[in-house]
Amino acid sequence: MLNEHELQRYHRQMLMFDEAGQARLKRSRVLIAGGGGLGCPVALYLAVAGVGCIDIVDRDVVEMSNLNRQVLHWERDIGKPKVFSIEEKIRKINPDIRIIARHETITEDNVLELAKDSDIIVDALDNFYTRYLLNYAALQSGIPLVHGAIRGFDGQVITIVPGKTACLKCVFPSAPPEELFPVIGVTPGIIGTFQANEVLKYLLQVGELLEGRLLVWDGLNMKINTFAIKSRDNCEACGNLKY
Repeated sequence: MLNEHELQRYHRQMLMFDEAGQARLKRSRVLIAGGGGLGCPVALYLAVAGVGCIDIVDRDVVEMSNLNRQVLHWERDIGKPKVFSIEEKIRKINPDIRIIARHETITEDNVLELAKDSDIIVDALDNFYTRYLLNYAALQSGIPLVHGAIRGFDGQVITIVPGKTACLKCVFPSAPPEELFPVIGVTPGIIGTFQANEVLKYLLQVGELLEGRLLVWDGLNMKINTFAIKSRDNCEACGNLKY
């Protein structure tokens, strides 16, 4: 049930999906893997929408070079674990929701435990090794995964629904070379907002998700393209998994 404070706070969005939809958001739990450029806008917009529990995991601490794009981290946070920096800001932005801050590394040993109680997982990471672990957890648990990635002025988003769509390994059978890639702050802001939009649509059961469609954002030329992605029968991760 929503209290009077929540009814007032979320009034404008409940004009779209009524009190039942808002209550559904309040009951939801989202795992955000990564507290950087993508994780910050995802956490921010899920929090202001009233998602009841935001569970964020990241092993890193805030560095000066993060501040051009990681908008929930400020100079005073340098040296602080990113998850605790985000937790502090989100608690002030919306004290009605629950934040779980996990300052730890995602590994083969803990990824299933981290994901198990979530309604949906957000890949806000910057390396494919850990992304593949999230993909594994999503497939094993039957939990949807919203992937996002950025580079420079460009970005991409896809929503993976186990047993229904291609998995991350279908889309990217092998990881690209690791690099210190360039990025400008607006790009993770845009892509992270796209990811949050996918999460909210899934939780509210409205609209059309990026299921089996890779959205590619070209910021320099202000173009968005989507590409149909099919499952690969020989995928080592999902093997065309069907439930």
